[in-house]
Amino acid sequence: MNKNYRNFFGLKKEPFGPDLKIREVLETEELKAATIRFDYAVGLGAIALLTGEIGSGKSTALRYCADRLHPSEYKVFYVTATSGSILELYRQIASEMGISKSSTSRAVLIRMIKNEITELVDGKKMKAALIIDEASLLRLEVLSELHTICQFHKDSKPWLPLILAGQASLIDKMMYRSSAPLASRIVARSHMQGLNRQGMQQYLEHHLTLAGANVNLFEDAAVTAIHQGSGGILRKANHLARGALIAAATKESKTVTADHVRLAATEIF
Repeated sequence: MNKNYRNFFGLKKEPFGPDLKIREVLETEELKAATIRFDYAVGLGAIALLTGEIGSGKSTALRYCADRLHPSEYKVFYVTATSGSILELYRQIASEMGISKSSTSRAVLIRMIKNEITELVDGKKMKAALIIDEASLLRLEVLSELHTICQFHKDSKPWLPLILAGQASLIDKMMYRSSAPLASRIVARSHMQGLNRQGMQQYLEHHLTLAGANVNLFEDAAVTAIHQGSGGILRKANHLARGALIAAATKESKTVTADHVRLAATEIF
């Protein structure tokens, strides 16, 4: 089915897919704002928050921001959080850093992580950054302790900037008294909003161009339907747009209408 609709519209590849190259990512205002705050926090060696609804583009924004850090100057460590213990998180971080040994002691794991960062920064003269995606899953007891891995030389060396990304509930967790030591280190926050109607049209046209379309395939009413049906959230817009293209091709329509979008909406949540 995918091949048939791509052939029908003359598309060279699957449109609205998640596997974009960094240079193909559309620079929305939300992405630009996130990038500024990311760079600011990393430059200070501090902590930043990136929040947004499910499918709003947080992970893409993290990839985009991290890719801009030159690999000869920065070593970026990326982990996806779980609802597990602080010990589990430390093990994830240690594994991402290539530390082969493990331990059941938090103190030992912290020491190994800090030694790795110290060797990187003080020994190899590089800079580090730690990104924790899905951070809204972290338990409060994890957030209450997490700041300790960012403390070097009696908290005088900001060697490990930390970027926490997750749903808006992450902000609520920062309001708890137990999270105060971590929250006090946050210097920047950004939130990925859903696209407005104009932004959605630009987004759809951008992705059609990437797929090889020579003309805009979506009627104005279809763009409005995708915007309204997705709430401006990118992942859902991708599903609606691709589904609508398939529906249009099935009907042998050279343009996508609002009716095609409504058909696509019956297939997704």
